[in-house]
Amino acid sequence: MFAPAARTLLASSIRSGASRRTPSALKLSYGASRTVITLKEVKYTANAVASGAGRNGARGTGKGENPEQLFAMGYSACLLGAIQAMARKQGKTEMAKNAKVYTSVNIGEPNGLPGFGLSVDIKVEGVDDELLKAGHEFCPYSRALGQGAVVTISKA
Repeated sequence: MFAPAARTLLASSIRSGASRRTPSALKLSYGASRTVITLKEVKYTANAVASGAGRNGARGTGKGENPEQLFAMGYSACLLGAIQAMARKQGKTEMAKNAKVYTSVNIGEPNGLPGFGLSVDIKVEGVDDELLKAGHEFCPYSRALGQGAVVTISKA
């Protein structure tokens, strides 16, 4: 069971315009070239914040959670857990103790493709750059979005 205070789902917001990136954003290169989807226009943004025990976060209420909200909650909790795991290895557990991960998952019209695309904006509070990079490299969500993941779809 999940501890209720560990993860909080913030109110989702609707916004338009392209997603903004800060110049200091951490971007990791994973080698092989791949197509990167960017959004021409953001139609909806779901926000989540993870703090406390990371992966031991709260369950949703069942009232209105949508895939973008769940993705934002999962990514923020997973990245926080990865940061805390790397903090233990680096001897920085005190630093990561009060860390917070703010995640926004944007859905909208992609540039040059039909349908919808996603973008993710993450801000992390309370850790240094070295720990942030280590946590990002260790996080399975970051790896899946950065390196790709095998997706198998079949009829049930």
